[in-house]
Amino acid sequence: MSYPPPPPGMPMQQQAAWAPPPQMERPSNCPPGLEYLLHVDQLLVKQQVELFEAFTGFETSNKYKILNSMGQQVFFAGEKSDCCTRQCCGPLRSFEMAITDNMGQEVARFERPFNCTCRCCLCYLPCQLQEMDILASGQVVGKIKQRADCTEPVFSICDASGEEILKVKGPVCVISCCGDIDFEVLTKDGQQIGKVTKQWSGLVREAYTDADNFGVSFPMDLDVRVKLTLMAMVFLIDFMFFETNQQNND
Repeated sequence: MSYPPPPPGMPMQQQAAWAPPPQMERPSNCPPGLEYLLHVDQLLVKQQVELFEAFTGFETSNKYKILNSMGQQVFFAGEKSDCCTRQCCGPLRSFEMAITDNMGQEVARFERPFNCTCRCCLCYLPCQLQEMDILASGQVVGKIKQRADCTEPVFSICDASGEEILKVKGPVCVISCCGDIDFEVLTKDGQQIGKVTKQWSGLVREAYTDADNFGVSFPMDLDVRVKLTLMAMVFLIDFMFFETNQQNND
């Protein structure tokens, strides 16, 4: 499945129209406010370009627009972390990602604790394995756990109890000069049913900002809570592999 490419270069911020509210009865397995996810099989996640950060290297909190395949905004994601943590820890930092609707109401929250991602050898296995909790209505509805794998990044997509439902496997090399990078969404027996894609954003944007664009696809009939967890996977992948500390790059 392909995603519409982002504009080249460093574009001005564009205001996406919000998708109309779903007109349907909410099923029991769908947390309040997540009805948008019932009838989508892909989402686009666009990080907002922070010009102040691009030109000064001062790390600001990340903000993202979450769009459907028609380019309509369905959610907004805003990082909650303190200034000191952002400057000192960079992409290693702990954070909470608040997911809000068009009324500004929080419908979900992703929590990532601080775990060092420094490589203890020339492999993908970090000092501490990464994890993230996915909450809706104040309750944990999913978890992401990094597996111990020395050759490629592999993650377990789990339910609230920690039982694996799906897995996400990345490429051996997550560096690409001018192309997309895919992380496969797999069933437990290895069948691909979707993917998380880091989209190539153009030379200027890739070189001078850490604002990234992603796409995530999954089966239409997948449980809403699992869709939400796959959406959270985008942010963990972004921070682990594509969020750069501008101060360290200068």
